[in-house]
Amino acid sequence: MAPMISTIQIPVLLLVVVAAVAVVAARLKIPPAIFLVLTGVLLALVPGLPTVELAPEFVLLLVLPPVVYSSAVAMSWREFRFNLRPISLLAVGCVAFTTVVIAAATHWLLGLAWPVGFVLGAIVSPPDAIAPLSIARRMQLPRRLLVILEGEGLANDATALILYRFAVAAVTVGVFSFGHAVGLFAAIVAGEILWGIGVGWAMLRLRRWVSDPRIEITLSILTPFFAYWPPAYLGGSGVLATVTTGLYISWNGLRLISAATRLQGIFFWDFLMYLIEGMVFLVTGLQARTLIGRTGNYSMSELAISVAVVAALVIITRFVWLYPATYLPRWLFPAIRRRDPSPRHRPAVAVRAGVHRGSRHRLARGSARDPVCNC
Repeated sequence: MAPMISTIQIPVLLLVVVAAVAVVAARLKIPPAIFLVLTGVLLALVPGLPTVELAPEFVLLLVLPPVVYSSAVAMSWREFRFNLRPISLLAVGCVAFTTVVIAAATHWLLGLAWPVGFVLGAIVSPPDAIAPLSIARRMQLPRRLLVILEGEGLANDATALILYRFAVAAVTVGVFSFGHAVGLFAAIVAGEILWGIGVGWAMLRLRRWVSDPRIEITLSILTPFFAYWPPAYLGGSGVLATVTTGLYISWNGLRLISAATRLQGIFFWDFLMYLIEGMVFLVTGLQARTLIGRTGNYSMSELAISVAVVAALVIITRFVWLYPATYLPRWLFPAIRRRDPSPRHRPAVAVRAGVHRGSRHRLARGSARDPVCNC
């Protein structure tokens, strides 16, 4: 009975910490995500507290699907479609470019084998969007930059997971075929998009048929898992299918989901995401002791140099990618240049493909996000 009580107490204590950190972060006006990670690291170093280790399967199969789905449903399909080019250049192009750069740099500078370097590159290449977005919203950046950041955050994990699977397979088998990888990547992308559309279509019709807010919200909880699990089991990422399902429901939900369900969905999904994200960031910091315990074969100087090199390369690579990704499509294709002129006196440093005043005006006409959740 004692172990059972201890197991029950741990989630309650984590909720207490999440609530306390949220209160302090609100008073100090700092992003709660960063504060939760730092709090978790400090708690992990307190003697006597149990060691925490979060299973990757738990995150990938239970945590990631609802988080990705909720973000996709909250995204305006019009804005996502309008910014599909810059979002794709970041979520696919920049992630792949960063993976290659990290693999090459760690191979030549740190002596890692090529396959291992690609594994590391796929892990660190997709930037987290939650903390930067919380800061960006406080800075009142243009709406388009926020949409691009959100769109990249939806899709970059899919690219990174697919590249990660390729890299792990290369490490395991010892053979890598670029042509085969490109073909398989294209097949995975096409298959997940079709599966995501199919799941979104089926779930919307089923929810319209039951016409009960409680059952509809229950089905909305199951939707991301129906979209994510089959592609992940078959060797894909699952993320792209979940994103596609969320965007499909975002675009069609106003016609097929009742107003009562949408109103209740706002509060339910907002609270659910608040708990999930708070717990994940806190537990991420709490794993610090586990990570430190696994670095016994390396000196602190070696670890510090390796971390500094990889972190610097990820940041520099992103800056290097932003400028050609912003300006080259406009230079090469006059139609893009006419529809979306290059930003003047606004470097792509702000995150990427610049925000042009005319583009923002076009977005403002009919592309504003409906305030009612379509979950």
